[in-house]
Amino acid sequence: MMTRQIDKPDDCREMGSTSALIMAGSRPAGDPMAESRGIAVKALIPVAGKAMLAHVAEALLAHKKISNLYLLAQDFEPFWDNPDTQALKSDDRVIAKTSSATIASSLDSVLEREDMRFPVLITTADNVLLSEQMIGDFLSIAGSADIAIAVVEKKTLLKRYPASQRTWLKLRGGQYSGANLFYFGSPKARQILQYWAAVEQDRKKGWKILTIFGPWLLFLAVTRMLTIDQLASRVGKKLGLKIKIVSMAQAEACIDVDKESDLVMVEQIIESRS
Repeated sequence: MMTRQIDKPDDCREMGSTSALIMAGSRPAGDPMAESRGIAVKALIPVAGKAMLAHVAEALLAHKKISNLYLLAQDFEPFWDNPDTQALKSDDRVIAKTSSATIASSLDSVLEREDMRFPVLITTADNVLLSEQMIGDFLSIAGSADIAIAVVEKKTLLKRYPASQRTWLKLRGGQYSGANLFYFGSPKARQILQYWAAVEQDRKKGWKILTIFGPWLLFLAVTRMLTIDQLASRVGKKLGLKIKIVSMAQAEACIDVDKESDLVMVEQIIESRS
């Protein structure tokens, strides 16, 4: 299996065939960025004059491959009261679902619904730079996979944004940062959530999840004896799943808004686009 990086998407799925889900909840301890602004939830922090969630929801709902959109959060009143996001309440394509104690359990409760239509693209409300091109590229490569995970290679990011600082997973042949884009191609992909639940508090530490799959796999990864595709293949075989790694061509795919410096960079990028 080889990581593919593309510049133009292949139209491999019919129009409106993919569900989308945005994780827009709050951290148990609260978010410093939201609290410093007196805002109820991080997803409503204004970015370039518009709430984070509005940027992401608009990008997904405008894409021809997206059929409907699930919103996952603890409380929706702040969204329905905000002028940037209140229209989502009356949009027939938007389904609001209250989240539970953890990310993994919240996702599982939505994905197990009888009316859930697979495949499902999952992202976060702070993925503000999500674009039509990113969505199309990611879905076209994800294809028939059970699970697809988007990453950005270090050289791709630093070539365009040399000052950007990210958390890197170092493997044979490259270093990678997560892009907050995930793809569940079928219901059986839900089984990965039990592993996600075990490590989600350390999700910024890319190696942490590997401890679950045994010391040998962890050893091969940390000694950089495996490429990222070989690693995905081995994990997939253990789970009986087809896992794809999608190396995004757009450096912006891994730039979300986690801290104040990210917000400054994202607003500069949006301004340059316009």
